[in-house]
Amino acid sequence: MTQTGIPYVFMRGGTSRGPYFNRADLPEDRETLAEVLMAAVGAGHAINIDGIGGGVAVTTKVAMLSPSDDDWADVDYFFAQVSVADRLVDFKPTCGNILSGVGPAAIEMGLVTATGNETEIRIRAVNTGAKVLARVQTPGGVLRYDGETEIAGVPGGAAPIALNFMGVVGSSTGAFLPTGNLRDTFDGIEVTCMDVAMPMVIGRAADFGLTGYESAEALDANRDFFARMEAVRLRAGAAMGMGDVAQSVTPKFGLLAPANDGGTICTRYFMPWTTHPSMAVTGSQCLASCALTPGTVADGLLERPTESPANVVLEHASGTIEVLVDFDMNNHFTLNSAGLLRTARKLADGHIYVPASIWKGR
Repeated sequence: MTQTGIPYVFMRGGTSRGPYFNRADLPEDRETLAEVLMAAVGAGHAINIDGIGGGVAVTTKVAMLSPSDDDWADVDYFFAQVSVADRLVDFKPTCGNILSGVGPAAIEMGLVTATGNETEIRIRAVNTGAKVLARVQTPGGVLRYDGETEIAGVPGGAAPIALNFMGVVGSSTGAFLPTGNLRDTFDGIEVTCMDVAMPMVIGRAADFGLTGYESAEALDANRDFFARMEAVRLRAGAAMGMGDVAQSVTPKFGLLAPANDGGTICTRYFMPWTTHPSMAVTGSQCLASCALTPGTVADGLLERPTESPANVVLEHASGTIEVLVDFDMNNHFTLNSAGLLRTARKLADGHIYVPASIWKGR
């Protein structure tokens, strides 16, 4: 045997894509697991020619599912961000777009049984401890992918998947404001460091000499901007208690500008070494929370909603994403939950093959 076959479901989840595995079908130790995932995706090559990755960060993501031992949850969701051109796997963050496909994938794998016309699936995000209630369309007990719901960054329509995120404040650093401040200044750039679903460093586009309305392609071509942004991110990561983040995709970076097309505020999101073509689900919750919190770098960029729940419409590089935020505003902003509507679609299933020299299987 020269190759090891591993069962998988290949899915688009939101605006991301990748293989979904049963955790029991993979190596237990992280070092071997990382090697298997890099081989599956084809990490270490610009177009992932020797794997199923798509040559961009949103198509080199991996979901690993298992029955949960948490009394609340049905399924545990363990996420890995595999690098495109570098041989790196980051197990620290989670991904809300890939999470969009966890419910359907759990049904496909037999980890959850569809019940009635809509199946509720309680998901624990292992990387961060967040709890997410997913509502998946299962008319007559049959999983449905087709529908009329459209999300920016994905062509056509599909069946809606409603996600309600709970317990996401401080999920990585333990604090809503990891530095203890509403604003910090690094290398002359004022930012807000916030941890809601995803630890982020958030600045104003204008402070980098940008409008905030640039396309993802134009931003990716602006390497001077990326160099300045990365210098700020590294210093902010240390101040957030995350240590040396030079080899980590977290904290992510975001930019804010006044809305330009009828939304609440305009945003750009970075992964962090390339521009996200649309918007991360986790990042959208953090950016929406920043927009709603008085005293952050969002001040002066929007008419801030004061009634809860608030529907925050984030303009991004491909359109908009809406985040329904349930919050309290007493002496300070307190997030209760954040809801989003996404879609997912099964693209393929079968086996992914990796060299047996990496792993011989169970």
